[in-house]
Amino acid sequence: MFTGIVQSTAPIIRIIKKENFQTHIIELEASLITNLEIGASVAHNGCCLSVTKIAGNQVSFDLMQETLTVTNLGELTTGDRVNIERAARFGDDIGGHQMSGHILCVAHVTEIITSPNNCQLWLQIPEQFKHFIFTKGYIGIDGISLTIGKVKNNYFNVNLIPETLQRTNIGSRQVGDRINIEIDPQTQAIVETVERIMAQRTGH
Repeated sequence: MFTGIVQSTAPIIRIIKKENFQTHIIELEASLITNLEIGASVAHNGCCLSVTKIAGNQVSFDLMQETLTVTNLGELTTGDRVNIERAARFGDDIGGHQMSGHILCVAHVTEIITSPNNCQLWLQIPEQFKHFIFTKGYIGIDGISLTIGKVKNNYFNVNLIPETLQRTNIGSRQVGDRINIEIDPQTQAIVETVERIMAQRTGH
């Protein structure tokens, strides 16, 4: 489980590509290495990956084809920075909202509006997922727990404070970039349950 509170960003120092498979090696800060073990879960841009090798502060993760297809991780190149969050432990404060690290889809950045002490990001989510998006709902944006602002059809915005821009990689995003999206699991469960019940009642 994750909380959507990004702990740091980390650079990708090497990518080993194979057929339908690749390994990312990132360089973690010392504070994030403490007690890290093989098999531990670490979110990269919100996507849960398992540690496969640790060599000093260099940590390796394997990515299957499904992960490369569904997320934006397959687009990364050496030197890019990813948002990092280690899995929450029992008793940890949940400063954001409960997240699973399972990416539903990617959304495209369509507009960036900046003003003093605020940055507003507009994104377009695939049409088939727009029923999960509503004002004041929780959402995971590249692993960042945020609250949805305005919604227009399958477009929505989020507002970013300076702390979020400084702590994460979201401040470097540009129009056209693809962003990993995780819908709040509780929201997804409620929406899907209601839709299933309504379909049964209408016979569709």
